Amino acid sequence: MTGLFFLNKIKYMAVPKKIINFLEKEKAVYKLTEHRKVYTAFDKSRTLKVPEKTIAKTLVLRSGKDLILAAVGADKNIDLKKIQSVVGNKTAIVSEKLIKNRLKGVKIGAVPPFGGLWKMPVFMDRKLAKEKEILISSGDYNFSFKIKPKVLQKINPGMIIGDFGRKKK
Repeated sequence: MTGLFFLNKIKYMAVPKKIINFLEKEKAVYKLTEHRKVYTAFDKSRTLKVPEKTIAKTLVLRSGKDLILAAVGADKNIDLKKIQSVVGNKTAIVSEKLIKNRLKGVKIGAVPPFGGLWKMPVFMDRKLAKEKEILISSGDYNFSFKIKPKVLQKINPGMIIGDFGRKKK
């Protein structure tokens, strides 16, 4: 069963329709979780009273001319040098303007790690991938998806798992 069978359809209106359609097309098993409006993975962790390591924060990066998605736990920072060593190009976090133009309908800071939807490779930190279930952004500040990392791997063919996070200072 997929998420649409679990929750009231009205809640889905805040989540971009193309994201719900993508998950349904992929037959992804997930649960939509409603929470107070949050803008950071850290705040999401505190609001939902769950460990930071189970909250995925997704960053949009530029590697050469390509865009990629990277997901690390809220307890980590992204290590751009480690991703750069895998892709072979200089890697940097993109501007909010670029995110707004390329990922239409998704709120800044609420990008889900669905590379299959935007035809972007996805890099996931190994520690996040080892969690039983994680919470990821839904495209909206008031909702998150609870999903198993294995499901993310299935809907993101070619997902690269590695040590892409580093401890926060």
